[in-house]
Amino acid sequence: MNLLLLEDGDFVAEDRVRLSGRRLKHLLEVHRAEAGDSLRVGRLNGLMGSGQLISLDSEHAELSVQLDQPPPAKLPLTLLLALPRPKMLRRVLQTVSSMGVPRLVLLNSYRVEKSFWQTPFLEPAAIHEQLILGLEQARDTVLPEVIIEKRFKPFVEDQLPAISAGTLGLVGHPGDYPACPRAVEQAVTLAIGPEGGWIPYEVEKLQEAGLQPVQLGARILRVETAVTALLARLF
Repeated sequence: MNLLLLEDGDFVAEDRVRLSGRRLKHLLEVHRAEAGDSLRVGRLNGLMGSGQLISLDSEHAELSVQLDQPPPAKLPLTLLLALPRPKMLRRVLQTVSSMGVPRLVLLNSYRVEKSFWQTPFLEPAAIHEQLILGLEQARDTVLPEVIIEKRFKPFVEDQLPAISAGTLGLVGHPGDYPACPRAVEQAVTLAIGPEGGWIPYEVEKLQEAGLQPVQLGARILRVETAVTALLARLF
C-alpha cells in the first residue's frame, strides 16, 4: 500500500479521519506505524496529501490529514477488454487501475466462456476492491469507470463508433498486421481480445467501428501481459 486511500465515511471532521478494518491491519502489521508517523494519504476521487497518525490501537487509527495535491493524470484511453478468466480478471483490474486507465469496457467475445459471466468477481463490490488495490499501488485516487457489455455485436455497432470517433482506434491482435505504434500523443480506443484472440468476424466488426488491428510480434501473450505491454508501448 503506497497510498492510504480515504473514503467519505472515514472523515470525522474536515481534516481528521478514523480507520479500521483492512487499512488498520495494514498500518499495524506492514507499516508497523506508531503515533506521530507521517503517511501518504488521498481521498477517493479527490486530492492527495499527507496524514499524521494521532492515535493507534487494535480497534482504530486516527489521523490528521492535509490534502493539497492533485492525483496523477489519467491516460487518454478507453480500453475494451474481452472478459478474461475470473482469477485473471482480478489482476487485470488492479493493473488497469494502477496504470491510469480512466474507462474500461468488459466485453463479450466468441472465445469468452459463458461461465465467466457468472463469477462473483464481476459484482460491483468485488470490482471496487480490486480497483482500490490498484490505486493504492500507484498512488492515485480516481477510480476508473468500468462498463460491462455482455452483447458484442450491439455494443460494437451501436456504441463503439461514437466512442472511437476522434481517437486512434486500435485492435490488439496477433497476425500479419502493422506493429503497435509507440508513444502516441492522441486519445486512443484500444480493444484487447481473449488469449486466443478475436475471431475474424469480431475483427471485421471492430474495424467497421473505426479500430485497426496492430500486433506486438509472433508471441501469444496472456491477457494481463498484453494489457501491460500495449499500454506501456502506446504511452
